[in-house]
This record gives sequence, structure tokens and C-alpha cells, in this order.
Amino acid sequence: MPYHRLFELLAFMLGYRLYVWLRARSQDQIGDEHRLWIFLGAAAGAWLGSHVLGILEYPDRLGQISWLQLLTDKTIVGGLLGGLIGVELTKKQLGVTASSGDLMTYPILLGLAIGRLGCHLAGLNDGTHGNPTALPWGVDFGDGIPRHPVNLYEILFLGLLALFLFLLEKRRPLADGARFKSFMICYLLWRFFIEFWKPVWVFPFGLSTIQLAALAGLLYYGLTGYKDLWRDVGLEKS
Repeated sequence: MPYHRLFELLAFMLGYRLYVWLRARSQDQIGDEHRLWIFLGAAAGAWLGSHVLGILEYPDRLGQISWLQLLTDKTIVGGLLGGLIGVELTKKQLGVTASSGDLMTYPILLGLAIGRLGCHLAGLNDGTHGNPTALPWGVDFGDGIPRHPVNLYEILFLGLLALFLFLLEKRRPLADGARFKSFMICYLLWRFFIEFWKPVWVFPFGLSTIQLAALAGLLYYGLTGYKDLWRDVGLEKS
């Protein structure tokens, strides 16, 4: 059964429905026309970033890449970073300064969680399994080797992150853009560390392509106001 494709479709459908529901209850400062162009910029950037980083995930195989792999190899980190670049470039052209990511944060969290469930059910064929482990909750995907269920770990992490953001906003309203910025920083940190529990290709200095991309994303936020995040989410010391 094509679990990955099925749950990927469910992720898009349910994530979009949640977005529509949230937007109807928000005071969106971005008009419908601008929002459409921003969506197109995000989609184009996410598609390109996801596939480019998916191909670069295994540099030792670049000479063997087929046209089919160019269309199928993809990664979430590349999609998020590519989408971010696409959105920022589009907003710059439109002259939009309001955050467009805050409304997308919870739909993205939901979509990622649903997609990861599909990855887990797809098993070894999906290529997102963890390293072998002797821990009692290790999962045998059919090859007789208990492995870290890293996709289930991520679902748990995404749920806790959603709860953290919700409780943070219950405490006091967040600054414009702080919800999405918090999500991106937390997720990139998560992906950097969880990669150590996956059988991924690494450079001689011990880091994978995904980890380098995550660090690049964190550097971007460091250069564009990471220090202001504590003030934006209301955690700055008085």
C-alpha cells in the first residue's frame, strides 16, 4: 500500500482545511491577491528547495542521478527553507511587510505530523528510518533489526511544539511573525540533532547535508533578528 503518497495527500488536504479555518477567525493583514502570490512563491520555492536538497542529501551519488530521481527525491528541510526564500522574495516584490507565516504554522505542524505517520508506515522503503537500537521501543521494519522509530519521535516533538506555542500565546499575544519564527528555529534544531540517529551520508567532518542546511537556516535567523525572538514571544527578562 502506498502509505507515503496517501498520507502526503492527507497532510496537504487537512493542513489546508485547518489553514482556511484559522484564517476565517483571524485578522489577516494581507489581501487575497497578495496572499495568492505569496502562496505561489512559497510553493515554487518549496518544490525547488525540497528536490535540490533531496538530491544533495547523498553527494556521492550525484553522478548516478536519473531524471526520475530529480522529480522524486525530496526533503522537508529543503521544502521549508526553499518556501521561506520564495515567500520572502515574493513579499519583497509586493511590498508586503506583515507576517505571512504565522497563519501557516499550525497547518504545517499538522501536515508534518500526518506525513511522518505515512513515513513510519512505509518502513524501510521510505528511507527515513532510524539507526539500530537495543531500546525496548525499537521497531523492526521487516529486516529483523530493531531501529529508532525516528518518525514517531518527530510526531511527538511536533505535538509538543504545537502545545508549547499554544500555551505561549495563551500567556500573552506574540509579536507579528514570532510564531512562525519560533517554529522554524525549533524545527531546524530538532532536525539537526535527530539526524545523528539516522543512517545518513555524512561529510568527513561528521555532518550531513540536512544538518548543514539546518545550520544555514539557523544562521539566517541569527542574522535577521534571532536575539529579538525572546522579546517577540514575551520571554525577555525585565
